[in-house]
Amino acid sequence: MKRRFFIAILATAVQLIIASILILQPVRARSEEAKSSPTEVRVDNFTFAPQTLTVPVNSTVTWINKDDVPHVIASNEGLFKSKALDTDDKYSYTFTTAGTYAYYCSVHPRMVGKIVVQ
Repeated sequence: MKRRFFIAILATAVQLIIASILILQPVRARSEEAKSSPTEVRVDNFTFAPQTLTVPVNSTVTWINKDDVPHVIASNEGLFKSKALDTDDKYSYTFTTAGTYAYYCSVHPRMVGKIVVQ
């Protein structure tokens, strides 16, 4: 009787340890992935989201076109300009100097956004 009780307690403890490992592992993987992924701006429904993005110096920002129409990402100062981005195309730029960088879609000039580099 005591032996059965001991085995039941041991089996429950092993199950709890395995469950804890399985639950905590995906959280660790997601947080490491978030640290290593570039900052993204989504182009969708003729808007930039987020419209204003704040990043540290030396950050790479990636614009992803989720619209059904092409967009061209262009800096107001002429610092960067993408090719025409079709659906799911991406454009990346690395900001190496602190400042505020306004940009727009040169195909749809009412689409505007801003990158703040600190």
